[in-house]
Amino acid sequence: MRTALCDTLGIDLPIVGFTPSQHVAAAISKAGGLGVLGCVRFNDAEELDKVLGWMDENTDGKPYGVDIVMPSKVPTEGSSMDLNKLIPDEHKAFVEKTLAQLGVPELPEDTEERAGVLGWLHSVARSHVEVSLKHPIKLIANALGSPPVDVIEQAHEHGVPVAALAGKAEHARRHVDNGVDIVVAQGYEAGGHTGEIASMVLLPEIADAVGREVPVLAAGGIGSGRQAAAALALGASGVWTGSIWLTTSEYLETMPESQAVQQALVQATSSDTVRTRIYTGKPARLLKTRWTEAWSAPDAPQPLPMPLQNLLVSPAHNRIHAAADPSVVSMPVGQIVGRMNDIRPVADVLSEMVTEFDEAVARMVSVKES
Repeated sequence: MRTALCDTLGIDLPIVGFTPSQHVAAAISKAGGLGVLGCVRFNDAEELDKVLGWMDENTDGKPYGVDIVMPSKVPTEGSSMDLNKLIPDEHKAFVEKTLAQLGVPELPEDTEERAGVLGWLHSVARSHVEVSLKHPIKLIANALGSPPVDVIEQAHEHGVPVAALAGKAEHARRHVDNGVDIVVAQGYEAGGHTGEIASMVLLPEIADAVGREVPVLAAGGIGSGRQAAAALALGASGVWTGSIWLTTSEYLETMPESQAVQQALVQATSSDTVRTRIYTGKPARLLKTRWTEAWSAPDAPQPLPMPLQNLLVSPAHNRIHAAADPSVVSMPVGQIVGRMNDIRPVADVLSEMVTEFDEAVARMVSVKES
């Protein structure tokens, strides 16, 4: 299970694993893939710097990358307090009413409340880039398409390739024209921000659009070796995985309070997700729970644009997380959740993917030779 992408990134397996957990990212890298740490949860650049320092010391010298969230259009800048003034009172009232109806209690007095994510702002995302380039990262990925050209040039000056997610072939061509090195073809099945075209259709379209010289990673509901083999057959140089790592044992090392989230995920089927704007203001696939259902009710307001929607719901997410009720959790996850049926170490997940890949390739060879 090796492609030219392995040589480009210095990895043993063409498997890239995105995760908000440094423990998971490090484990992916140590097992032969490329762990990519999501930076958007870090409002404080110093905190990100410390975590990347931990990554430097805990990846056994293996390569790793980072993922930023830099919208193509510059949103309203300002502090969390300034932006909160732009949130309508009726939206705040709806959130409070919904939490009461769902039986979500107030936060305990001694609980530290995490502020709304400001990583959607260009100023914060740029600080993530600057901090990351001080560390020996091997990839910068942007979850919302091409970062500005000057950011791409800044990464290239440090010898770091840039990847960008694309949900359409036209997006992929634009990324390459802007200087992006690796295109992530993200299908409709993916968790978090995702487009409207399914992976089976999207991947060959993007591979044909950018040509063989530009590596393409297949993303969207991928969590098995059979899917990885199919992705390579459709023109990919590797796979970009995300949701599958949410039910690994290492995830709780970073986020020990997430037992209820994992419980909800292992009980879910592939039908238990919904694509909605209620998480960030942009379409994102979430686990279907009583929280998402409340937002689809007739009296629910329309979600606000990014980053206001995230700032609106972040206090609610804090309360939901503390309540630890699996029926209410708010969590981005892809349709691969139907295969995430138990808690396993990262190394076991990767090992199974390699075994399944080899079996799938052998099966296809036997079909060809028969």
